[in-house]
Amino acid sequence: MRAVQLVRWQAEPELREVDEPEPGPGEVLVRVEGAGLCHSDLHVMEFPEGTLPWRLPFTLGHENAGSVAALGAGVRGFEVGDPVLVYGPWGCGTCSQCVRGAENLCTRAADLPGRGCGLGFDGGLAEYVVVPSARLLVRIDGLDPSRAAPLGDAALTPYSAIKAELWRLGPGAQVVVIGAGGLGQVAVQILSALTAARILVADPRPLSRDRALEAGAAVAVASGDDLAGELGREKAACVFDFVGVQETVDLAASLLGTGAHASIVGVGGGSFPLAFGKVPLGASASRPTWGSLPELHEVVALARAGAITLDVEELRLDDAVEGYRRLHDGAIAGRAVVVP
Repeated sequence: MRAVQLVRWQAEPELREVDEPEPGPGEVLVRVEGAGLCHSDLHVMEFPEGTLPWRLPFTLGHENAGSVAALGAGVRGFEVGDPVLVYGPWGCGTCSQCVRGAENLCTRAADLPGRGCGLGFDGGLAEYVVVPSARLLVRIDGLDPSRAAPLGDAALTPYSAIKAELWRLGPGAQVVVIGAGGLGQVAVQILSALTAARILVADPRPLSRDRALEAGAAVAVASGDDLAGELGREKAACVFDFVGVQETVDLAASLLGTGAHASIVGVGGGSFPLAFGKVPLGASASRPTWGSLPELHEVVALARAGAITLDVEELRLDDAVEGYRRLHDGAIAGRAVVVP
């Protein structure tokens, strides 16, 4: 079969011929019917050799949906043909975080040969992917796999970050979303569905601003200066930064009200200024990473209810490498999904 693999660090991936996998005991073979392209993949490609303890080559793709193609010995609860979404973070399955479903926070992750599907382990940019345990699958009956695939990260990551701060976002509160790309667009939908807060968005791209307004934002502006003026004296109860470079992290800090919170979701490398006098009293910050398996079930329920709809551009496997180039250049407004 064909697969898009990372063969060398600090290099583009390659479309290669590889052996078709077979599931071992306890494993599930999934026929891939949708595999999302993500900025996280771009960051992985850019790491110098030795930064990550993962062996090359491996197949990329950590946002995956499809159908069960074969079951390894001992697997129960699924049948061949069942439509499924693959939970991306793969932990040890037995530590204190994994047993509560938070494999994204696995305390033994450093001892594993990868961080998850498409991250050290072979992922879904191929015709098939082997999932090490049925516990990592979520049923998606009634959902289109190509639309469901990005739920595993593009929806799960903002949902997890927002869920932790829902108590701050009652009537009269203001919430800011910085960066209305793939994750930011979903964040606006989730905030609109689950909170009564006034949603403000900052993004330099006109199309992204228009889509944010359609998704429920009250205000969508191009710059941080415009955003500060729109907030007024009350400032924000919560800011979600889906970019994470130093400029946007500093902007997030400047928009916080007293006792407010900044959630720095983007991995642009910025540092949040928590020193006394840099942010209001009682302000806090967090660095969310992905989300838990129970939260993914909640995300799928929201998608079934129509609260989350993803703007998807479908690509062929042959076009995946070019898709990554376009993603790098900011030429994809929603989410690119490869349909092998």
